[in-house]
Amino acid sequence: MSPLLPPVDPSVTAQLVAALTPRLRKRLDAGVAKLAGRPVARDGDIVRLAVDDDTDLELHAPGGVVTTAEAIRCGCLLAPDCLHRAAAASAAPVAEMPDPVVETPDPVAGEPSLTKAPRTAPPTSVPVTTSPGTAGSAADDAPAGAVDPAPESATPAQRTAAAALHDAAAAVLEAGADGAGAVLQAELLRAAHTARLAGLPRAAGRAVAVVTALRAARDADPAHRLGDLTTALRDVLLLAHRLPEAAGPELAGLRGRVRQPYTPDGSLRLYGLFAEPVLTSTGYAGTVTWTADAAGRLYTVPDVAPGGAARAAGSADRAVRIGDTSLTHRELSRAGLAVSGATVSPTGRLGAGAGVRAVRAPGTSWRAEPLDRLWAVPVAEQIARALASDLDVPKAQDTGLAGDTGDTSDTSDGSTQPTAQDGRDGRDGRDLLFLDVTLIGTVREAAGECLLADCDGLTVRLAAAHDDPALPDRENLRLLALLAHGRGPGTRLRVVARLTPAPLPRAVLLAASHPTDPDTHVDLGLDRLRRADLPAEPTAGTSVGAGDARPSPTVQPATASDEAPVHLLRRRVHQAASGGRRVLAFPGSKESEAARLRRYGLGTAGALLTALHATAAERARDPFGRLLPADTGRFATAWLGAAVYTEEVDRALCAAAWGTSSPGLASR
Repeated sequence: MSPLLPPVDPSVTAQLVAALTPRLRKRLDAGVAKLAGRPVARDGDIVRLAVDDDTDLELHAPGGVVTTAEAIRCGCLLAPDCLHRAAAASAAPVAEMPDPVVETPDPVAGEPSLTKAPRTAPPTSVPVTTSPGTAGSAADDAPAGAVDPAPESATPAQRTAAAALHDAAAAVLEAGADGAGAVLQAELLRAAHTARLAGLPRAAGRAVAVVTALRAARDADPAHRLGDLTTALRDVLLLAHRLPEAAGPELAGLRGRVRQPYTPDGSLRLYGLFAEPVLTSTGYAGTVTWTADAAGRLYTVPDVAPGGAARAAGSADRAVRIGDTSLTHRELSRAGLAVSGATVSPTGRLGAGAGVRAVRAPGTSWRAEPLDRLWAVPVAEQIARALASDLDVPKAQDTGLAGDTGDTSDTSDGSTQPTAQDGRDGRDGRDLLFLDVTLIGTVREAAGECLLADCDGLTVRLAAAHDDPALPDRENLRLLALLAHGRGPGTRLRVVARLTPAPLPRAVLLAASHPTDPDTHVDLGLDRLRRADLPAEPTAGTSVGAGDARPSPTVQPATASDEAPVHLLRRRVHQAASGGRRVLAFPGSKESEAARLRRYGLGTAGALLTALHATAAERARDPFGRLLPADTGRFATAWLGAAVYTEEVDRALCAAAWGTSSPGLASR
């Protein structure tokens, strides 16, 4: 995937690949690889790609996105039926799909409008008592013969789109990332486009995420994570599996929302909490500043657009786009904001419409009200909130977590327009942890060193949020590690982190109180700590600043006992996503692994592992002894069961490690 090319609409890529002859389809992957190293020049809305010394290919991208097949023009003799157009579309980033026009019916009398729904969940439930006489009289007053309306079910078009998504995703799983070339990616993009037109934006968005992860894997992108590909592929298969039989609130959650409505929220007095960089695998970058009101509700001010790590680092010094204020994101994270005529999305995003007014206001310390109350919430309660999966459809529908695939901003006429996603997936801060920790050392993991900290008697691993060298997360973590070793155990910090589900208590650091000034904080993804920021009193054995390449002393190695035995099943799930079905069809230690899982009391995991290997190796033959095509549906079902099981076990182990109970899914 070339970041120099403009994003291409998924339907355009699917159309161009489908128009190729079978012979050209076989050469498509080689054509994509050839174009990856060719020079690119931009002239306004036109991007020119030099196919060879005599042939140029032009991509017309008004508004920054290629939206039609005719906008990709090639100068070779075979155009427009050449390979170059499809190869260029397959090499370009995938554009955000435009929202289909959806007519919203008027709300039924007595029911609240969806556009006026409150952003946050209702307060803790209060039991409502109804006397038997009252209930009986209400039933007597009901009209004779009245029946509850049947819950809404999926339409035939949605069922067809879900089946197409399932087949396309199963074909990708059959081939794995190594074999899922441009043709299989185009088929999945076609299914995603069909799902979007059928009113399934959530499934369509996850399908595009699969294609993006596949391209990153095949291009050996350093930002690629196999876990991200596995998660996206699991979500597509799970959504396609559940959609045809879903109804009512479950169906609404599975479908997702096409766009987030912004609703008036009056006047707000906000206090800056912290800011974090956003760097997504889909080519978007920027900064999101988190604020809180006097009641402790969280609001975000984003600045996310197409770009890379340089934009993520530089956008912190750009002015926020709310009202006439000149505050930058870095300043807002430590100051305050008084907003009148505010508009807010269900996930807490502040709108920037023409009627919104905002001025700078004093901020407050993390240790003063109202921000201090965020750290007063018990850790177990924060973990239970963070573990609430967005696939818990009924709960997600009630709290605004139901997979929005697009974000919107207010316009001058009060309408909404889609904007770039920021990678937050509509979680509105529920995965944030506000912890008071004591640094006790470091531990070395495969991805690098993590801080070890004591939090209410639990030993928590705190990792860097980003590994990109353009962002200071890793260097700041190393300085904090030197602080822990130089000062000795007992250094207290107040931190903001994001939960990472794992068998051990683990989170990624986003912000921390300043080592020498507890009343201020450091945004670890944007601010760079210096040696001068550490306590001044000298200590024996203290190393130099973050630029020193020497490792931190007394690093504790991770042990094999740190990993739960369910990793045996998780490893096979990841292997299938990477290498395809054939990898699991090879003979190996599958029986011993299943037996080991059963010895640990994970009988279901052992059965799922056995079924996964059996379906991978299952190949029928015709009467002449020739191999028949593999049943991709059976293998995809077995793989999906194993993937969902490992996710749920990881959640349960994570909850147990933090000393709380797993919320679980309402239905799977």
